[in-house]
Amino acid sequence: MADTNTGTCFCGAVEIQVSGAPEGMGYCHCASCRSWSAGPVNAFTLWKPKAVKVTKGAEHLASFSKNPSSVRQFCRLCGGHLMTDHPAMGLTDVYAATIPTLRFEPGVHVNYAETVLRMTDGLPKLRDFPVELGGTGDVLPE
Repeated sequence: MADTNTGTCFCGAVEIQVSGAPEGMGYCHCASCRSWSAGPVNAFTLWKPKAVKVTKGAEHLASFSKNPSSVRQFCRLCGGHLMTDHPAMGLTDVYAATIPTLRFEPGVHVNYAETVLRMTDGLPKLRDFPVELGGTGDVLPE
């Protein structure tokens, strides 16, 4: 895995860079992520906030927070979604599609109890989140 990966919003006005290796990668099936991503599932990459840097167009970055656990960030110009800060977890989710040079290697499905798209891929399907992140850690059947 390369040490540094760069990605942009849809129009390219905002550029972000992630350094090192992500803390984790996977798929989120919660209703909020589905609605925000306009898809049946959201591919995530989790990073320590210090590993994520806006390298261009910070003035175009806007945010929206439906609840205190997620601060979603997007480009004001094109509306392209970039990342979500999760302050309580101490992690930033940079959407996998935002950083195309990063090899996406998912390890888990979270919030699978809310899924609308069953996936048979052999990965663990967690009811909500891992215990370490405040969830039950309960694994559901594929």
